Amino acid sequence: MILRSRKHRHTARAGLALSLPLLALTACGGGGADSTGSAEAGSGKGTISVWAHQGQKNENAALQNAVKSFNSSQGNVKVDLRFIPENDYTKTITTTDASALPDVMEFDGPTLANFVYNNKLAPITSHVSSTTVGNATDAIKAQGTVGGKLYGLGMFDSGLGIYGNKKLLDAAGIKYPTGLDDAWTAQEFTAALEKLKAKDPDGKTLDIQEQGGLATEWGTYGFSPIIWSAGGSLVKNGKAAGAIDSPAAVSALKTFQSWKAYVDPNTDANAFGKGRVALSWTGHWMYPDYSKALGSDLVVLPLPNFGGGSKTGQGSWGWGMGGASKNGKAAGAFLDALLNDANVTALTKANGAPPATKTVLAKSPLYKPGGPLRLYADQLAKPCGDTDITQQCVAVTRPLTAGYPVITAQFNQALNAIYGGADPQSALAKAARAIDRDFADNSGYKLP
Repeated sequence: MILRSRKHRHTARAGLALSLPLLALTACGGGGADSTGSAEAGSGKGTISVWAHQGQKNENAALQNAVKSFNSSQGNVKVDLRFIPENDYTKTITTTDASALPDVMEFDGPTLANFVYNNKLAPITSHVSSTTVGNATDAIKAQGTVGGKLYGLGMFDSGLGIYGNKKLLDAAGIKYPTGLDDAWTAQEFTAALEKLKAKDPDGKTLDIQEQGGLATEWGTYGFSPIIWSAGGSLVKNGKAAGAIDSPAAVSALKTFQSWKAYVDPNTDANAFGKGRVALSWTGHWMYPDYSKALGSDLVVLPLPNFGGGSKTGQGSWGWGMGGASKNGKAAGAFLDALLNDANVTALTKANGAPPATKTVLAKSPLYKPGGPLRLYADQLAKPCGDTDITQQCVAVTRPLTAGYPVITAQFNQALNAIYGGADPQSALAKAARAIDRDFADNSGYKLP
């Protein structure tokens, strides 16, 4: 998922890590209609090429150490690692012919289906060990599965929540949730904002990371959970009409629109840390800054329940095999090593994101039972995938379709318009028409 905080580093990086995409991706109609990528097993020996996005220094170092350790641990396979600047990464893969892609490459979660559609990723289960696949969390496997086939796994995941300032909440006499089971309803959340307003000098009590812009991937990642929690979806059975603009979705975003009166524009990115607001709608990546600023006054709360249960976005950077790789066996050996406990621990310690393997997640100081960010682990333990969004599940994968770029662009533009005062029904209906028109033009982006 690439997004970032500070100014929206929703990648695995806001000083932490979260990977949401700022997609420069376009839907390239193409090879997906005829075939899919398939890595040849090869000899299991020799040099393999690996591409990764260039992130924070400590993340880069963790990955470089993983490669160095793998290369020195055996003599059959050598990894040739290439870093590509993050802002250019997805574009580079998009514009590179499938035959010229590396044996192993990183991808941002929502780009997966598009790369599969264009034969740029190959299924990995024939080349990665069953132990590696079995140790992956269900949520990260949901992100990596398209058409029933597993194309990628990640070292870390992501999640959303509301950070609260306990001191300010208590001063306003507000009872707040202790976990997923007692999440605020949308009405209770609105009531809490109103109570806080009465105690606030300027009446601004909420941060939604507005400074990064809602007409970006942050808009989709951060606020599509409102649609899902209301019982709607961005697309259903390949159609946006009746899903993204359903009565429940319209009503939920009308409520979201009403919250603007309580929102601090947060132009200095410090509204919550400096105590100007009591609540901040953001993700796990802000924990280091917020915990440093508030200490024991920091509480972590789930997003509001709009009737279908509290929901969160999930997904982050993942790893897969190039669709034309001639050495899948060697690539699989490297992925097995990359996703072992030592490397996943090192990377998630570097970026602070939820580990995407069961063994590391269970012992993470931040995410283990009793840890300060346990809520995020609890949410990811109840994955929905991208289609079966029920009352009981929590972590929803953004639509796994090659048409995701148009979905996110249309939704976040509609969201931004609604936040600015546009009629929710009209804005969402317009988005639905544009999405469905694009899908019709591309035969629904159906995989073979």
